[in-house]
Amino acid sequence: MRSRRRSAPAQTAVFLLLISCSLNAQSGSLEWAKDAVWYQIFPERFRNGNTSNDPTPKEMEIKPPRTWQVSPWTADWYKLQPWELSHSKNFYENVFDRRYGGDLEGILQKIGYLNELGVTAMYLNPIFEAYSLHKYDASTYHHIDNNFGPDAQGDLELMKRETNDPATWSWSAADDLFLRLIREAHSQGIRIIIDGVFNHCGTRFWAFQDVLANQGKSKYADWFDILKWDDPATRENEFDYKGWWGSKHLPEFKENENGFLPAVTEYFFHVTSRWMDPNGDGDPSDGIDGWRLDVANDVSPVFWKRWRKHVKSINPEALIVGEIWDDASQWLAGDQFDAVMNYRFAYACVKFFINSASKSMTVSEFDRELAAVRGSYKGETNFLLQNLIDSHDTDRLSSMIVNPNRDYDRKAGPRDNPEYNLRKPRQEELHIQKLVVLFQMTYLGAPMIYYGDEAGMWGADDPDDRKPMTWEDLAFEDEKSHPLPGRSRPVDPVEFDKNLFAFYKQLVAIRKSHEPLRRGGFRTLITDDKKKVYVFERRTPSDFIIVALNNDMSPQSVSLKASGNFVELVSNGEIPSADGQLTLNLEPKAGKILSPVKGR
Repeated sequence: MRSRRRSAPAQTAVFLLLISCSLNAQSGSLEWAKDAVWYQIFPERFRNGNTSNDPTPKEMEIKPPRTWQVSPWTADWYKLQPWELSHSKNFYENVFDRRYGGDLEGILQKIGYLNELGVTAMYLNPIFEAYSLHKYDASTYHHIDNNFGPDAQGDLELMKRETNDPATWSWSAADDLFLRLIREAHSQGIRIIIDGVFNHCGTRFWAFQDVLANQGKSKYADWFDILKWDDPATRENEFDYKGWWGSKHLPEFKENENGFLPAVTEYFFHVTSRWMDPNGDGDPSDGIDGWRLDVANDVSPVFWKRWRKHVKSINPEALIVGEIWDDASQWLAGDQFDAVMNYRFAYACVKFFINSASKSMTVSEFDRELAAVRGSYKGETNFLLQNLIDSHDTDRLSSMIVNPNRDYDRKAGPRDNPEYNLRKPRQEELHIQKLVVLFQMTYLGAPMIYYGDEAGMWGADDPDDRKPMTWEDLAFEDEKSHPLPGRSRPVDPVEFDKNLFAFYKQLVAIRKSHEPLRRGGFRTLITDDKKKVYVFERRTPSDFIIVALNNDMSPQSVSLKASGNFVELVSNGEIPSADGQLTLNLEPKAGKILSPVKGR
């Protein structure tokens, strides 16, 4: 039987030394992040690689009690299971109690899939021990969720024996499996960053549980924003505290003008060291490659500045990405984050490529908006931004296309928009998706794919954007149920889209094999508002690429100054110039990527 215990990575004395050393730490090279093609994974819904670790009815503690069971991976998403019907016929009153069994073994099994797609970096939604399906309600930050590892019950027992002292922290089976995932990913050239949810925890968080039990006498009483203590002389429980966005499921950690209190900061620093240098030997190659910081603007900049120094002291090449939905220039001044999830890029793309009528952008407006976003950040930062279109917090790209002319992430599902269309995208809508992806893979910044977009997945906003991944080796039921009473929808086959996957794979390969698309500067060549044609150039000192996009529903032709012959990289056809002019014939809602033919 293998050992479940290793020495803790840091003691208090070491912690103080790290802070001292980190004061002069400088950021290292982030060249890898400039070249990254990101893939976002929602672990509970990516792949069930080990059914023996699936959540049990006892763990779920469903109230009122029901005959709960893990949901079938391949079932019609909106169809209620027998155990759900015994509670409510309302889909949205059941779905958050569902579990599908996705785990780390499932991700390990699909490293080859990610490699085939061309992914070089993955961002994992929270993986720390937590009750919910999404894991943003951490019970601890120093252990991987027990249901993500190979010994779910053993890991729970191990955690019960620990205290807040890092010297008592063991390595669970799930922790060890995560370290194996890091090793395997690194061996395949794939970096890993994980979600750092430091603003709030869950009510099962070990320190909050002590506060619940001991109230004001708890040694963790000042960790949280307590509004009122329980009066033991009364029958009612008056205990109250601040929860994130008012949610009592998510207690917030207390902050003052200096950020988190010292004990909370120390805990998070220990956690950071644990996952960035697991064996504490000063070599971070066995740890994660960075962090994505949840609701980053809800945490004091004072903490982030100190934490950044700590991160960079462990691994100068670690990437720090903040979740900021609007202008993030103040957070990217060099002493907090390296990059952000570039939602402003997503806003512009949806308005330009997807929306019509009053909700749309002209080519010139799109170009100006992109320039404004680039201008908000220092030059090198633009290469690090995670250029996403959708995520676990929005409806999926393909469903955005089916439901155009809305503000981004607004009225994005049946819960607040009964008219939201749930159907599968049609071929003409997939053409739009391909055009968006072509632009995403050729623009300045690091593109990020939300799991399953490349496989043809569609879905409304949370929770419908978190369906089980559509895999080629699984046979799925048709999607034909509707979550709202009295509503109907088309019968849509659910299957892995080989054609769409091949397109994503090709575009990723083109980006990876042409340095100008990863490292080149950006220059606008044509903005034709009448034809809806956008042409731009990506250029390095030794090479360049021209990208032409037709955002119109009709074929268009455009000419630009150029000499020599060009290879169109998607079709692999050759296009000659004539008399110093290059004429491009563009199909509806399509684009061309042009590389000059060399050596002639």
